[in-house]
Amino acid sequence: MPQPPRSAWVISDGAAGNERQALALATALGVSARVLTLPLRAPWAWFAPRRLPGGRLALAPRDRASFEAPWPDVAIGCGRSAALLTRLLRELSDGDCYCVQILDPRIDPRHWDAVVAPRHDQLAGANVLTTLGSLNPIDETWLESGREAVPGFASLPRPRVAVLVGGPRRGIEFDATLAQQLIDSVRALARGGSVLATTSRRTPPEFAARLRAAFAAFPGTFWTGAGANPYPALLGWADRIVATPDSVNMLSEACATGVPVHTAATGPLPGKIARFHAALRARGLLTDADGTRAGKVPPLRETQAVAAELRKRMAARAAR
Repeated sequence: MPQPPRSAWVISDGAAGNERQALALATALGVSARVLTLPLRAPWAWFAPRRLPGGRLALAPRDRASFEAPWPDVAIGCGRSAALLTRLLRELSDGDCYCVQILDPRIDPRHWDAVVAPRHDQLAGANVLTTLGSLNPIDETWLESGREAVPGFASLPRPRVAVLVGGPRRGIEFDATLAQQLIDSVRALARGGSVLATTSRRTPPEFAARLRAAFAAFPGTFWTGAGANPYPALLGWADRIVATPDSVNMLSEACATGVPVHTAATGPLPGKIARFHAALRARGLLTDADGTRAGKVPPLRETQAVAAELRKRMAARAAR
């Protein structure tokens, strides 16, 4: 088996979802990564990952010192801003650093050693690794750790329905109609059981308040930002998951648990999200929130496979 890299950087723009994917891949590669949060300055940020004169001037002076040799064996970026830096790093290191970019950089992928992109991005190339969903750390060990973190959820009546609430995005409104669909679905699925709900920073307060009032009749929890987020415990203890339709990361993580995942939508979804939902449904991983499927389903876990392929490619390049 190819050996893991000895050193790694995770290059972050500060977006939690992007950093989470990059860290999950570093962990799967078997390396402890140094996380560099390096926001770009204007005008470089406007055009990233396209090149402008100045190179490292894209970084503020206080950040520039972090982005210098000795270079790591592998660098992993996720998102458009990080893509400029992983592109630059490949050149600055004279190719010694293997540069991996997660998500479609929206320019030719040849500027990186490898690009990991979900199928709905419709990106192709010899160095492109395609996944169905987003990379994440969820496996049986991760889920067990979540259960151990909040053992009290074990006493809640079953079925335990986890409710994952994101936020609006272009083409997906978080309105009263969507709220009522979720409420009706959760009430049907959780009859006689409990509800474990969590919102995100993007959730409109009035939307969260409406759901919280409706689910108050059930035992369980409703997290809205105070204290530690019980999200890992929610996924670990869930018998079913109901998720809003907006987030690829959230739905990918829900589908990694191996329990039935349901969603609801009040109208046609935007292109990429619609393709993602269709792919999940085709694999039997996602159904409408009124679906009756119960029991275990094959979990969507792609991070280890991507890491294994990257290790092979890095070993082959080293051999050359």
